[in-house]
Amino acid sequence: MSLPLTAQDKLTLRTAAYGAVTLLASADVAGSPHKAATAGSLALYGATGPVGHVLAEKKPGVHLEGRTVAAMADHVLPALTASMTLLTQQDPAAAGDFRQAVLVAVEAAARSHRGEPSPTATEMTRKITEALDAV
Repeated sequence: MSLPLTAQDKLTLRTAAYGAVTLLASADVAGSPHKAATAGSLALYGATGPVGHVLAEKKPGVHLEGRTVAAMADHVLPALTASMTLLTQQDPAAAGDFRQAVLVAVEAAARSHRGEPSPTATEMTRKITEALDAV
């Protein structure tokens, strides 16, 4: 089963999901951003179902704007909410799958270094979760 998504819709979903991982990796300066980004991206690539197919597409176009975490957040957090809104309207189960895929990827990124996630990573995870639940 596939979702009736336009190319722009798919780009928004990929930007939101991979952007969430990038936000977490960028915000957690105490950890290793490369390890966090890799762990989170691999988790997204492992998503299944219609959402997994969208996230696994190797299409160009995912551009995370901004040189600071704040500037990236201004782009990514609304994309997370827009993705959830779109998916909820089309297929609530797919929206749940997207939410879960993003949260698993964020958790994988946060756990990529030893010890507890930093307070910065914890706060960014909270903001990502709020954006997903803003629908």
